[in-house]
Amino acid sequence: MAKAYRKEDFDKLMAKVDKIDHRVKEYLEDAGYEKWSRVHSTVNRGRMMTSNIAECINGCLVEARQLSILEFLEEVRILFGSWHCKNREIASYTNDTLGRRFEEVLIINASKSSKIEVIPSSEFIFSVYEAGRRYIICLERKVCSCGRFQLDEIPCAHAIAVLKENNIKDMHSYCSDYYKPDTLAKTYEIPMIPMPDKEDWSLTMMLYLKRVST
Repeated sequence: MAKAYRKEDFDKLMAKVDKIDHRVKEYLEDAGYEKWSRVHSTVNRGRMMTSNIAECINGCLVEARQLSILEFLEEVRILFGSWHCKNREIASYTNDTLGRRFEEVLIINASKSSKIEVIPSSEFIFSVYEAGRRYIICLERKVCSCGRFQLDEIPCAHAIAVLKENNIKDMHSYCSDYYKPDTLAKTYEIPMIPMPDKEDWSLTMMLYLKRVST
């Protein structure tokens, strides 16, 4: 249910859960579908919902938790600063049109598009048929009735079939800018300025660091 791209599919799965134990359905309703379901989310969460980064940070700060709050925060700053610098360097060397993971998704979707039949309805709207089912594509709005195109913000197999039918080879323009190297590089373009030794702290120094960081 969390991964469903259409509310119809979500509802069918929820109906099965309800038959097994209605208390589970009530619990999930109380928690709020928008907090864990992709199709009910009030914002586009992209392809992944994970807390791995938080767990990674927690694992790196196990020993630092024994320190005083001031020393702990300094360890956090050092950790984030080093990660930030390393990631900025890696991002500067990234020349691919899309990030590797998203390029792989595009390749997989392209391989699935070979057996899809495309029938045009207008310049931008198309019907596609896959395994006896019909889906509607709008290239202008970048949406597909399967839900993947607009939620993943990367052409689904149906959209790729349409693009191929129209001899459009550059599919990257139909992908979210968030998946592209320029956006990745911008994530790390502002450096994390080191704090001076606490013996040198002063209001003037703090204002200067604030000005430099912004």
